[in-house]
Amino acid sequence: MPIVPDVKDWTWVLERPCPECGFDAAATTYEAVPALIRATAVRFAAVLDRPGVRVRPDESTWSALEYGAHVRDVCRMSDTRLGLMLAGDPDGEPPRFQNWDQDAAAEADRYNEQDPARVAEEFAEAAERAARSFASVPRERRGLRGARSDGAEFTVESFARYILHDLVHHVHDVRG
Repeated sequence: MPIVPDVKDWTWVLERPCPECGFDAAATTYEAVPALIRATAVRFAAVLDRPGVRVRPDESTWSALEYGAHVRDVCRMSDTRLGLMLAGDPDGEPPRFQNWDQDAAAEADRYNEQDPARVAEEFAEAAERAARSFASVPRERRGLRGARSDGAEFTVESFARYILHDLVHHVHDVRG
């Protein structure tokens, strides 16, 4: 059964703590982001090794495997978007990110049919790449901007925290 798409604008997590997972962007330093990205991959590897990883807890919630494939792809997408921000003109319009429909990706890529061990491995690789990319940005470039297709703007710094919330939130979603 298809999941009802989440169309909420989650950018509010940059302004106040998330009441569901407890993530507090304001209390998270940019320097902490790479290690925390890596930690989510480690936590998800354990989740993806559990029995019943393909089982959806209810008809409106992804399985742990679907969440694992999603966070893998979030890391991949964040690395691409960070590259666009860093290549953009600091005095011009911020680069626009191509729209990414996470629910369409889950369906098209058959997240729940993928091999959990392979997803864990790919997530670890994608998380490491994203962590290194964020770690490599010098302080003076963290104000570079980018914008989603819906117009929401980020700096490199706010984007790092926004992405980290997505990962941390989904670790919370699959805790067991």
